[in-house]
Amino acid sequence: MKQSAGSRRHLPSSPFNRPAQEAPPVECFDVGDRVSHDQFGLGRILAVEGDNDAVLIDFSGPQGRNLSRYSNFTKI
Repeated sequence: MKQSAGSRRHLPSSPFNRPAQEAPPVECFDVGDRVSHDQFGLGRILAVEGDNDAVLIDFSGPQGRNLSRYSNFTKI
């Protein structure tokens, strides 16, 4: 006799039973904050758009507008 998928026992170590991981908190930036980026190095926040949705950063030459929620830079 076949067991239905609903009656199968799930092991605690199964990767399919893991609860969804919470997203890391969004870091808030202010004008003048120093930041570090893996590729561009050290920079300074020039402007903050909206509710920390995007920031304009000066990396000692090239300036870049980054979406702060999806970028990999950290406040120093």
